[in-house]
Amino acid sequence: MSAPSPAILALEDGSVFRGTAFGAAATIAGECVFNTSMTGYQEILTDPSYFGQIITMTAPQIGNYGINAEDEESAAPKCSGFVVREVSPIVSNWRSAMSLDAYLKKYGIPGISEVDTRALTKKLRVTGAMKCCLSTLPLSDTDAIARAKGWRDMAGSDYVKDTTCKAPYIWSADDASRHNAQYLPVGTTGGATVTPAKKFKVAAFDFGAKYTIFRKLVLHGFEVHVFPATATHEQVREAGVDCVFLSNGPGDPSALPYIHKTVTALLPDYPTFGICLGHQMVTHALGGTTYKLKFGHRGGNQPVKNLETGKVSITAQNHGFATDPKSLETRGAIVTEINLNDQTVEGLRHKELPVFTVQYHPEAAPGPNDADPLFEDFHRLVEKRKAGKI
Repeated sequence: MSAPSPAILALEDGSVFRGTAFGAAATIAGECVFNTSMTGYQEILTDPSYFGQIITMTAPQIGNYGINAEDEESAAPKCSGFVVREVSPIVSNWRSAMSLDAYLKKYGIPGISEVDTRALTKKLRVTGAMKCCLSTLPLSDTDAIARAKGWRDMAGSDYVKDTTCKAPYIWSADDASRHNAQYLPVGTTGGATVTPAKKFKVAAFDFGAKYTIFRKLVLHGFEVHVFPATATHEQVREAGVDCVFLSNGPGDPSALPYIHKTVTALLPDYPTFGICLGHQMVTHALGGTTYKLKFGHRGGNQPVKNLETGKVSITAQNHGFATDPKSLETRGAIVTEINLNDQTVEGLRHKELPVFTVQYHPEAAPGPNDADPLFEDFHRLVEKRKAGKI
């Protein structure tokens, strides 16, 4: 048995963490962030919102249950690198098809283990998310720090162009390459899904969407017509859709003026539901602004309070930017939800238009299912609009 290879993680402030290499033999730079989820590492790795980022997991051991084809949220991992305290030496699950190490090797993603992830996470919380360099190849500390400092800033970056689909298509529940056949939503009974009888055609913008979002839309009564981020409002109108959905995605929401323009044109005409980056696109479409958070919200344990109902939900989140509530005070939008940890905006609705958004992930893959009813709310909103009640 060969000795483990060394690996290095260097931050832009000059900090260096040493550990053991796993995954691919590579050197990569990106933004170092942390995720507090206890499980769901495969969904996290394949979430396109992590494009350009190197993820630190706070759970102490990762990889226990291996990797399977059904739980992917995109066709391949979208993050740049992976940092863990310990890679499980044993892979044990009846659904597992390969180990985490083999999976990262397959897609050229480097990983580093045996890192003090508590110290790293504390540094990121105190200092904020930082540019970094992860290398599983021979590389000096000086070179690694220089590569970290030389990486482009997340602020101002359009990464949606790297994660959106290339052309419109209809999401098919029978397409095994994009659908978890064994996936069952909240409310299923005896293996049979509870789907509304009336189907509505939704234009789902893919800014880097997770597969489970489309699965949830299908299971809650929508025929999903997926559009790339560059689609225009004219293309959506020509498709004859009933409503619009705006997905999650990576990068800086202020760096996407072409999407802001399209959403601005669509809002008066269609019931609209936006999540994560989609929430931020509505913010900008209404004339509001967003700003970069110190270290972001990433994990499946974020508490959110609905200011209109008083209900508190535990939510799954993955974002590094937030809406400035003051920028929306005269824009016709109402802040409906806030994060109980830092009081940042977690939800909006328009006073007059059938438009609502949330900053978190109601599809929760991975994460809690508290917010699953939002898809039902969207279906009822479209029903009311079609019936002429709003």
